[in-house]
Amino acid sequence: MKVVGISGSIVGSKTRTAMNYVEKKITEKYPEAEWTLLDLADYTIPFSDGRNFLEYEGDTAHVLRTLMDADAIIIGTPIFQASIPATLKNIFDLLPVNAFLDKVVSLFVTAGTSKHYLIAEQQLKPILSYMKAQIVQTYVFIEEKDFLRKEIVNDDVLFRLDRLVEDTATLTETYAKIREEKEASYNF
Repeated sequence: MKVVGISGSIVGSKTRTAMNYVEKKITEKYPEAEWTLLDLADYTIPFSDGRNFLEYEGDTAHVLRTLMDADAIIIGTPIFQASIPATLKNIFDLLPVNAFLDKVVSLFVTAGTSKHYLIAEQQLKPILSYMKAQIVQTYVFIEEKDFLRKEIVNDDVLFRLDRLVEDTATLTETYAKIREEKEASYNF
C-alpha cells in the first residue's frame, strides 16, 4: 500500500506538525506501507497552465507522479482567509480530472478558529469528489488552541488523527479487495 501525505502549504508549522504525527502513526502501525511525504514547502511548483500532467518536469513531475502512483493520500491543509491555500489548489489544477480514481483520500485541517470548520466540507470534499476520490468521510479539524510549542497537546485531536490513519488504511485495503474480486469475475 502506497500512502502519500501532502502538507498543503508553503508557510506555517501546524499542518506539518500534525503531518509528522500522522507519519509516525502510519510507520508504527502499518510498517508494510510505503510512506511518502510531499511537503509543498520543499518544492518549486509553477501555477497550472493547462498542460497534460505528464509534460511537467522537475519538482512538479515528481509531486504529480507520486500522487498518481499512490493508493491512499492524506491531505493536511491550513485554512487561510476562509479557504484552502493556493499551493494546494494548484496541485489539484495540475492533475487530470480522474487523478484520484481508485484512491482513498483523507484529510485534516488546521485553523486559527472554529469558524472555519466547514471549509473542508464546502471546498475540499467537492474537489476531491469531482476528481473521483474515495473520501474518508470524517476528517480531523485542529484549532490553534490544540498546539503548544509545535506540539499537539489535545489528546482528543491525537485520538482522532489515530482514527484517521486507521480509517484510511482500512478503506484502502477494502477497496483493493473489492477491485480484485471484480476483476477476477471477468474471467479473462
